[in-house]
Amino acid sequence: MLKLAKSERTRAAILDGALEFLWEHPFRDMTVNRLMERTSASRPTFYQYFHDLHELMECLLDDLRDDIMAGAVPWFTGTGEVTGLLRQSLEALVRTGYEKGPILKAVADAAPNDERLETAWFEFLSHFDEAVAARIEEDQRQRLISELDAAAIARALNRLDAYSLIEAFGQHPRKKPGPTLGAIERIWISTLYDWRRRDGKTPLIRRSDELTAASE
Repeated sequence: MLKLAKSERTRAAILDGALEFLWEHPFRDMTVNRLMERTSASRPTFYQYFHDLHELMECLLDDLRDDIMAGAVPWFTGTGEVTGLLRQSLEALVRTGYEKGPILKAVADAAPNDERLETAWFEFLSHFDEAVAARIEEDQRQRLISELDAAAIARALNRLDAYSLIEAFGQHPRKKPGPTLGAIERIWISTLYDWRRRDGKTPLIRRSDELTAASE
C-alpha cells in the first residue's frame, strides 16, 4: 500500500473532519476553528490547503463527483446487457451516497442563498446531465431506448437521484440503502428501457431481498 505524504494526510484529515462536521451540522455553522478542532492540525494549517471554507466545500463536491463517476463507469462506457450495467452503476451511486450524503445535503441546502455554492451545485449536476444524456443518445442509436429528449430525461433522473440520496442519507440516522436503491433502479429502468422480461426468465426489476444484498 502506498503511503501518503504528510501534506496529503493533513489535507485528507481536514476533508474527513469536514464530512464528520456535516453529519452533525449545516454548512452555515461551520467555521475554520470548529473544523480544525476535529483534526490534529492548527487553524493556520487550514489556509495552507484551502483559501476558505467555500473552496473546501468545492473540493469535497469534486471528490464526490469523481467517486460517483468512477462507480458509473459500467453503464457510461460498458458494453453488454445494458440493464445489468445500469444496476452496477446505481448500486455504486447508492453506496457513495450512503457514505457521503451530507456533502450533497450541505451544498444543496446552502445553494439558494449562497451564490458560490449555487454555482458549484449547478456545475456538479450539469456534469452528470451531460454524461447521462450522452449514454442515452448512444443507446438510442443502438435502438435500446425509444425516442425521447435525452437531455431532459437526464436532468430529471439526476435530480431524482440527488434528492433521493439527500433525503435518505443526508444526515443521521440514515435510512437503509435497499429501498432507496430499489426506487431509483425501478424508475431508471422503467424510464429508459423496456422493463418486461427480455429473455422470458429474468425480470429487469429485482426483488427487495436482492436489492438489500446488492446495497450492502
